[in-house]
Amino acid sequence: MTELGRTLFFDARFSQDGKVSCASCHQLEKAFTDGRVVAQGVHDKQGTRNTPSLRNATYTQAKFWDGRRADLDSQVLDPFINAQEHGLRDHEELLQKLHESTHYNKLWHRAFVSVVTRAALTDLAQALSAYIRGLKQTNTRLDRYLFRQDETAFSLNERRGLELFRGRAQCTTCHLIGKSEVPLTDGDYHSFALGFDRLTPHLPRLIKTVTTTPRQEIDRLISSDAEVAALGRFVVTLRPADIGTFKTPSLRTVADTAPYMHDGSIATLEEAVEREIYYRGKTLGRPLVLSLAERADLLTFLKALTAASMEQQP
Repeated sequence: MTELGRTLFFDARFSQDGKVSCASCHQLEKAFTDGRVVAQGVHDKQGTRNTPSLRNATYTQAKFWDGRRADLDSQVLDPFINAQEHGLRDHEELLQKLHESTHYNKLWHRAFVSVVTRAALTDLAQALSAYIRGLKQTNTRLDRYLFRQDETAFSLNERRGLELFRGRAQCTTCHLIGKSEVPLTDGDYHSFALGFDRLTPHLPRLIKTVTTTPRQEIDRLISSDAEVAALGRFVVTLRPADIGTFKTPSLRTVADTAPYMHDGSIATLEEAVEREIYYRGKTLGRPLVLSLAERADLLTFLKALTAASMEQQP
């Protein structure tokens, strides 16, 4: 099943121009991101949000920056019919392309004891989801240090950074470290107020647009209108408190996933850390003061979260 999902993931034939695959935006060498400010799909069309990493997507249940899909299986086929991504007309066109790809017969039979001409959308979603779930990391230096008592896994500076991360810097408020695994996300939604000043004058119009748009059209609206996309979780819940909130990303392999935030507006990890320190202090109601040496240790720890590639691209 995983082998089939992996082959589908790297296959660009399931796009309008025959040039875009899942791996176009989720590149192996960039921790399954693309290094762009926002995603770029067929005919170089740009989306409205930064590409999240798939490396540890299974650490959260809901998908997309706004959590508008309940799980991976219900999300994984969406990009194929997104006009800014794969650009197919509908899922029927996707199925047609799949049924015509008879070279998949051997892989399909191995996974489903069937032929590709009988493939259903649920089969395709299951195969892609199996591959993505297999990208989860469980044997990084951080895992070995925390759960396998490997004292050699981290340097002294990295250990100091970890203690700050868990302690005075209060990073684990949102980026959780559990007793048996390290998701480095709480799966919840928070606001950094990025670009919110520019958005505020347009809120009445944007709220009206979102609330009067049929739910089946919301995906198209989010991917084509950057101002609507900036509303975050509100587009899903329609709760005013959710305006501008976005899902906490996992920090695993964070050094490999620049630029940062939902809109890709923060170019470097150093800048992202400064923003986080400011945000945490604002939440506490007092400045969060870290010395230059402490900030350097915190960055050293975050850079240590990079892991060796788990596989090679075909």
